[in-house]
Amino acid sequence: MKIQLGEIAHARSGDKGDLVNIGVIAYRAEDFELLLREVTSERVKAHFADRIEGTVERYELPNIGALNFVCRQALMGGGTLSLLSDAQGKSFGGRILSMEIER
Repeated sequence: MKIQLGEIAHARSGDKGDLVNIGVIAYRAEDFELLLREVTSERVKAHFADRIEGTVERYELPNIGALNFVCRQALMGGGTLSLLSDAQGKSFGGRILSMEIER
């Protein structure tokens, strides 16, 4: 059964230059294994295919049931250089929660 990531997790995100950092945190400890299986670097890059031009690195934080993604070349140069109307990383947190995953 497919669900949206936001049904089992919440997210925080931010930016520094052209790099976006996205944290995905499971609401319940038992859903962390689902995050590990379904929310891969490749799937995050594909979900943001229109925005992320560089690499996506995933870091696992099992003690808090979270994943952290570092997305490079994601803001067309960053807030002060980009022509994007929203050249900040804070919007990435909301958008990742719409990712469909298999429960």
